[in-house]
Parts: sequence; structure tokens; C-alpha cells
Amino acid sequence: MALFGNAVLLTALLQGLNRADEAFPPPIERATETSREVVDADGRLLRAFATSEGLWRLRTTSEDVDPQFVRMLLAYEDQRFYDHRGIDPLALLRAAGQFVGNGRIVSGASTLSMQVARLIEPRDGRSLLAKVRQMARAVQIERRLGKAEILDLYLTHAPYGGNLEGVRAASLSYFGKEPKRLSVAEAALLVALPQLPERRRPDRFPKVAGAARERVLTRMAVSTVIGEGEAERAAAEAVPRRRLQLPALAPHLSELALRREPSRQRHETTIRRDVQQALEAVARSAAARLGPKLSVAMVMADARTGAIVGEVGSADYFDASRSGWIDMTRQIRSPGSALKPFIYGLAFEEGLVAQETIVEDRPADFFGYRPRNFDMSYQGDVSVRQALQLSLNVPAVRLLDAVGPTRLSVRLRRADVRLALPATEAPGLAIALGGAGITLRDLVQLYAALANQGAVIRLGNGVERPPEVVAGDPLIDAAAAWNVTDTLSAVLPPRGSRRLGIAYKTGTSYGYRDAWSVGYDGRHVLGVWVGRADNAAVPGLTGYESAAPILFEAFAKSGIATTPMPKAPPGAVRIAQSELPVGLRRFARTASGLVAATTREPAPQIVYPPEGAHVELGARGGSAVSPLALKLQGGRAPFRWLANGRMLPESSRRRTTQWVPDGAGYSTLTVIDAVGRAASVRVFVE
Repeated sequence: MALFGNAVLLTALLQGLNRADEAFPPPIERATETSREVVDADGRLLRAFATSEGLWRLRTTSEDVDPQFVRMLLAYEDQRFYDHRGIDPLALLRAAGQFVGNGRIVSGASTLSMQVARLIEPRDGRSLLAKVRQMARAVQIERRLGKAEILDLYLTHAPYGGNLEGVRAASLSYFGKEPKRLSVAEAALLVALPQLPERRRPDRFPKVAGAARERVLTRMAVSTVIGEGEAERAAAEAVPRRRLQLPALAPHLSELALRREPSRQRHETTIRRDVQQALEAVARSAAARLGPKLSVAMVMADARTGAIVGEVGSADYFDASRSGWIDMTRQIRSPGSALKPFIYGLAFEEGLVAQETIVEDRPADFFGYRPRNFDMSYQGDVSVRQALQLSLNVPAVRLLDAVGPTRLSVRLRRADVRLALPATEAPGLAIALGGAGITLRDLVQLYAALANQGAVIRLGNGVERPPEVVAGDPLIDAAAAWNVTDTLSAVLPPRGSRRLGIAYKTGTSYGYRDAWSVGYDGRHVLGVWVGRADNAAVPGLTGYESAAPILFEAFAKSGIATTPMPKAPPGAVRIAQSELPVGLRRFARTASGLVAATTREPAPQIVYPPEGAHVELGARGGSAVSPLALKLQGGRAPFRWLANGRMLPESSRRRTTQWVPDGAGYSTLTVIDAVGRAASVRVFVE
């Protein structure tokens, strides 16, 4: 009967404990807030933000730390962690015996579970009642969480002095690295600090911290973990005496990520941390050289995927004199001459000019608009290649007058770039010299198309991964993009910079307010802006002298290996001036506005493909045959094309079209203009 009564009493007690456990659960939810993190494409920390309590508490799991640290922690703090259910009876008996024998507390009996209970529900004092409550909470936590989860809570919340909590925050602050790979000395110090975090802070009390570390190293259980002789070597290492700042890279992009999803704890980006660090260092040093109040912004992108791999919004985010908090990659400014390559690209595509076509660089009047060169001098007759390389203004305006500023503006919209113009004002010839607004990001997006053989690639925002394939028409055709790249690749680097195998262009806005330089290789494109955030003039500020050296330095220090330029596509060729068709030897315009080689309207001439050309289109490979670009000069629109006597589907007013041959071999191509004049060439398709 007594046995039955005891069973009933035990059952009632257990039910009561279960109900008490359910009624007063441990406040595990308090442990959910951690510092919000912004990480790079490989998951490496770019920037962390303090919690609402002002704590640096980075979420940490056992996978984030060195396995040897975990073994040392358990050997020192809780050897039977995986065997007990929150309370270690053997440790309690040992601690009680030591207290009785010595009359004072020699060692504690706290398990990691009990320490987690104290961390998520801090006690006011060290009373016996507080200890009992901590033990009860440890049992409750063990009922709800697995051992791995409890260990992760400790690794995240362990105190390390000041406002540092967790192993990751401590490792980054004291050692400047993630805790994935720790030396024995570093691991021992991180094991020792949480017991008395304020008294053992290595940045304030290095001797005390060193002594605590030595106690960890000499503990028998720890010695078994680290091996014979390791303790002596680790004890000889110096204790770090200063606290480092946590990573604070890509501040503008990090704040953008938080604004987009403020409740999210971990924000992934497409940034590459090594590239970002290099670009920020170059921007800071360049701004210091350039002088006060000047800032530097950069955007580096993968031209094949559109991913932003590095982005610098200002030279120094915390420099108020440079208005560092303003993200200059997204501010609309005048690009100067930086849009000229796209004018030339359209002219190449239309067959108006070739690289060696002669164009006049002389004073000209375009219905009242009189552009002048930057140095106020003129070169006379120059080739189109030279005009673009020297960034001459008058030839660029002549070509824009031919292709049309509205058409250029419409083309740029293919890349989702809309030039900023005054309200109700249509695009004009001044666009060639910077008479429109654009952001650095949009300018980089345009140049990414050049690096991508004319195909449009839309840049991501740095936070979300952009689509790798963008459907739609190209910005310019591949042959025209190759001609622009081939021309810009031969531009000499600025003084003091070494050749890097990149094509680049500079720009200077009116009044010396903005200096630009954008360069690219076969894979990456980098844009640089230099100026003042308040748009004030800076005498002597130019793209070539101020921005281009930064471009070359940043490209060289980014750590990204230069990718060779792609091979010339079908239809792309550089022909000597003496071998050009008559209609392409000199660029001029008739009074009626037609492009011509002389003052009279010439007969049509096929400028590509040239007579007798062998063109590789994949016709022998059995796969899909590539189209062949057909270009003509002169004549009167509309034009009708024939291939081997058969008429192509539609007539066109454009001087470019495409033809897909039936197979390999010789073909005869003919064009007939509106007044019946014709021209033919014979080509061999391979």
C-alpha cells in the first residue's frame, strides 16, 4: 500500500513539474536577436550591424568555428556535456566536496546548458536561489533543444567583454579573422574569457588574459585534447592588446540591403570581398592625393552575368568633408565624352564609316551649335580610329548628326538606360559632349554591352543575383562592338600606369565638375567617377589625368586576372584606308543630309562583305549557319537585296541588313537602290 502511495505521489509530482514547465517555459525566444549581417558572394562577412541593445552578436554555429576549439571548450567547461540532461551530478558532488574540504568555492559545477540559461535570462546576483533556478532552466532547455542547438546558443551568446558576444565577434575583434581556423593559443584565450569577460579583456588587461589562457592550457583534460608540448608553445604567444573593428565594407550597398528587407538577419550580395577591399583602399588613397572635398566612386561588374563584384559609393563613408554618406554611383551627372563610343558604334553598324575612314576635325556649325575640342585646337583630317582615340569633339558631333541623337537615345534604352534631359527637351547633338545626365551604374551597364560583344546585359543591384541571359535586341551589333573595342584597346594608358590589356574611355564634364573613366577586358568592366558631391567645379579635374590613373590602379589591384578580348566576329575587319571602297574613304554629308564620299549623291556600294571575301559562318559544320551582315554606302533608299539572283524578303531604308546563306560555297550579293542603280560582290561562305 505504501508502495502504491509513493507511486501516486511520484506521478503527481511529475505531472506538476510538467505543468510548471509548460506554464513557465525558458525565454529561448530572447536569444533569437543577433547582429544583422551583409555577406559577399562566398558568404564572407562584409558588414555587421549592432543589435538593438548595441551588442555585436554574430550568429555562430559549431560549423563556423575550429573543431579543436569546441573540443577544448568541452574539455574545460563541461566534459560530460553529451551525457547529462542539463545538470551534471558528478560535477555537483565534486564541487560540494571541494567546498566542504576548503571552506570556499574551488570550482563550479555549471554545465554549458546552465550557462546558456544564465545568458538568455541574466540573474541579478549569485545567490543559491538563482543557482537553483538556473539548474531548473537548464533542464527545461535540454527538454526543448538538442545538444547541437544548445552549443550553438553558447557560441553565439558567450560574453567577451564590452559589447562583444559570441565566438565570431570575439575572434574578428581580437584576431581579425573568422574562428574557422584558430591557433591553440587563440582557442585557449576564447575558452578563458567568458568566465570573467570584463576582468580578462585582452585589450585592457593583457596580463590577466594571458594568465587565464595559461590556466586553460594547463588543465589536464585540455592538455589531452591539444597534445603534448602544445601548451608550452601556445603560452609563449603574445596576447592581442587591441580590439579591431568588425568588417565595415560596402557601406552604401549594405544599407541598401537593410532598407530592402529590414527584418532579415543575413543579407547576401554579389560582391567579392577581396575585390571590394581593394577598390575601397584605392578610392581612399586616390581621394587623399586629389585633395579635400573630392570623392571617388567605382562600380565593377561581370559583363557576362551582370553581377556587381565591387561597388564604392564614396571615398570614405564617414568623411563628412567629402559627403561620404552620398552614394555617387547612383547620382545623375554629365558624362562628358564617355558616350562617344556608342556614337561611333552606331556609325560602324550603319556602314557610314570604317576605322580608317577620314573625317574632318575642323570648326563646324551645326545649325548654330559650334562644338570645339577640349584643347581648343583642331587636327584637320584624321581617321575615325584616331578621332575616337583622341576623343575629338567635332568628328563625334559629325557622326551623331549622321546617325541622329534621337536614335542614339533610343538605342541606349535597349540597355535600360535613359538619359536625363531637361523637361520637354528632345535629345540634341550636345549629347556627344555630355549634354545629358547619367549615373555611373548606367554608364557601366552600357560599357558592359561593349565587353559582351554588343549584347545587352543588365546589371544587378548588388544584392540580388541578376539574370544571366537577357532577351532582346543588342545595343549594337557584334561587328560594330568589335570595331569600338579594337579602337579603344589601342589607347595608351595614362602616365605612370602599365598596360593591362583593357579598352578604356575617359570623359570630362563641362566646367570640370566630373571626371570619368570606364574600362573593360573580355569579362569585367570597371567605371570610375571623380568629383565633388555638391557638384562644384574643380579646376584641372579631367578624366584622363584624374580618373584614368585610378581606373588602371583599381583594375591592377582588384586581384581579377585580365581576360583576353574576344576574337573578331563575322563581318568585323580593319581595312587599310587605301583598300576601302571609294564611298568609305572620306566621311562627308551632302546638302540633302545623305552621307556621301563626294558632294554628289553616289551610286550604292557594298562595303561589307568586300569583293572576294572568305567568310566563316559555320556552313560546313552541320550546325546552324550564322547570319552575314550586309552593309552598303551611298545610293538612295529604299534598297532591295538579292542573293544569287533571289530577292530577300523585304526592302529596307537602312544601309544594313542580314542574310543567312543556304550553305557553303560562292554566292553573289546584289543591292539595287530606289533609282535602279546596282552594286554586286562575290563572296565565299565557309
